[in-house]
Amino acid sequence: MRRIVLLFLPLLLLASCEREEQPKPRFVWIDAAANFAYYGDSEENIAVDCKRIAESGFTDIIVDVRPTSGDVLFKSAVAPELKQIARWKDGALRFVQREASFDYLQAFIDSGHAAGLKVHAAVNVMVGGFWSPGTGPGGMVYDHPELKDWCAVDYTSAGLVNHADDRTTIGGRFLDPANPAVQDFLLLMLADLAAYKELDGIVLDRCRYDDYAMDAGYTESARKAFSAYIGREPERWPVFAEPGHIFLEGTPDELEVSWMTFRCKVIHDFVARARDAVKAVNTSLPFEIYVGAWFSEYYRSGVNWTSPEYDIFCEPAYAQWVAEDYRKTGFADLFDYMFLGTYTGAHLVHGDTEKTMEGYARLGRQRLAGAVPFAAGPDLGNEAGFRDGPQHQVIPDVVNTMLSEADGLFVFDLCHIRMYDYWKDFISRE
Repeated sequence: MRRIVLLFLPLLLLASCEREEQPKPRFVWIDAAANFAYYGDSEENIAVDCKRIAESGFTDIIVDVRPTSGDVLFKSAVAPELKQIARWKDGALRFVQREASFDYLQAFIDSGHAAGLKVHAAVNVMVGGFWSPGTGPGGMVYDHPELKDWCAVDYTSAGLVNHADDRTTIGGRFLDPANPAVQDFLLLMLADLAAYKELDGIVLDRCRYDDYAMDAGYTESARKAFSAYIGREPERWPVFAEPGHIFLEGTPDELEVSWMTFRCKVIHDFVARARDAVKAVNTSLPFEIYVGAWFSEYYRSGVNWTSPEYDIFCEPAYAQWVAEDYRKTGFADLFDYMFLGTYTGAHLVHGDTEKTMEGYARLGRQRLAGAVPFAAGPDLGNEAGFRDGPQHQVIPDVVNTMLSEADGLFVFDLCHIRMYDYWKDFISRE
C-alpha cells in the first residue's frame, strides 16, 4: 500500500501545482451604449471582436444587456425589448435606433464561446429610464407612464421630486428599491436572464440608490417600510433637515443613522432575494456584482459591499456614527464574484490608500474579508490621463498590479480599448 502511495505522490503533487498555477481571469466590460453603434446591428462585428478580445489575453467578457433605460437586449417575458439607446453623436446625446432583431446576448454567448471566452451578462438594476436635453425622455418608465410610481423620489431644493420628472440630471432614472412591485419585477427579469443555459454569470450593476445621494428614496413605499423598521412614524420626513447631502457633515443623529442603515438593509435584502431567484433557475450560475471601490464614500448610495464579518468600525468615515445593524447589511457573502472599479487617474496606479488602484484593491481585500473572490481594475476612458489620449505605457503596469493585488483583472470599457488601440497592451509579457 505504501508503495502505491509513493508511486502516485508525484502525480498528486503535479496536479496540485497545476491548480495553483492556474492564471487569474481577465474580464473586459462591454457597455451597451458605448458599443452600440458597433455591435447593435452586427453579429459579424461581435464575432470578429470576440476573437480579438481572446487574442489580447482576456478570458471573460461582461456584456451589458440592460442599460439605464431599463429596456433589455435579451429575451424576457417581463422587461421591454430595447429598440433605441442614447449615445454620443455629433457632440450630443442622441437616441439611436436598433434595426436588427437577432438576440444580442445569445450572439455574444455563441461568438464568445467560439473564441474561448466566458460570457457574463450585466444588468443595470435599479434604473428604468433615461433623460438628456438631446434625447428627451426615453425608456421603460416613460414608455409606460403607469410605472412612474416605481421611480425614486429625491429630496431637492424644490422639495420631493419624482426622478422621472427631473429635467436637470442627465442619465438614468432610478427606481425605488423599497417598492415591492419594483423588486418583484426585477426578480422576474433576472429569472428570465438566468434561463440562458450557456451563460457564465450574471452581474448586477447600479444595484443601489441614486448616484451619491443620501437624499434619494423618499417614496411612500419607503416611508411605510422605514416606519416598520424603526417601530414608529419618523419624526421628520424627509429625514435630513435640508437637501443637498453629498457627504455627511458632522455626526448624524439617531434618525439619520437609522435612515442610512435602512437603505443598506433594503439593498441587502433585495440582493438575497435576487440570488435566490437566479439560483432557482440555475443553481450553478455565478451570481456577481460590480461596485465602486471607493468604500469610504459608498454610504451615500445606500450600499455596504463589505463582508458582514468585516470590522466596519475601523473605517474613519463610518466610525463616528455606524451602528451594529449597519455592519449586518454587508452583502459580500451573498455573491459568487465581485468586480471592484478601482477608478483613478492614469498616474495613480500605485499606493496604499484609496484614490490609487493598488490601494483600492488592497483595501478591497481587507473589506471583503475572504467572503468572495474579486477582480479589480481601471476605467480606461473617463479618468484623468486616460481621457486625454492613449496611455500605452501605463496598461502593462496596471495589469500586473491588479493581478498581483486581486483575484482577477477587470477593465472598463472595451470601447476605450478599441478607441486607443490598446489591444496589444493587455497581452501578458511574463
